[in-house]
Amino acid sequence: MTHHEHPDAALIRRGYEAFTQGDMETLAGMMTGDCTHHVPGASRISGHYKGRDSVLGEYYRALAELTDGTFRVELKGVYVDGRGHVITTHRFRGTRGDRGVEMDGGLFFTLIGDKISDIDECVADIVETDSFWGTG
Repeated sequence: MTHHEHPDAALIRRGYEAFTQGDMETLAGMMTGDCTHHVPGASRISGHYKGRDSVLGEYYRALAELTDGTFRVELKGVYVDGRGHVITTHRFRGTRGDRGVEMDGGLFFTLIGDKISDIDECVADIVETDSFWGTG
């Protein structure tokens, strides 16, 4: 059986690849200027990052800096509705000082045309991620 990947799925897969490679320029080109990433919980990195520059320059930078570059995401699944929504599942891991985290999570993307306009993040255990990231 042949698998026909939807263009929205291919776009998001490319986004994960760019994130993994630290290619913020490619990621920037995939997002609308007002793209927002919603991060769950009550930790120092939780909240709503409004605008592509905030998503890339504040949130994604914090993920790298707070984990001394150890933050990794392994894409597990990509699911589309053909109407501008994509859901992904992944496993993420990182270390912060003497603490580690390894957990399943997912993202709910809203696309406008061929650009990401909204990213809603979900994690398996909000209490654990809050504890890992710490308060501001």
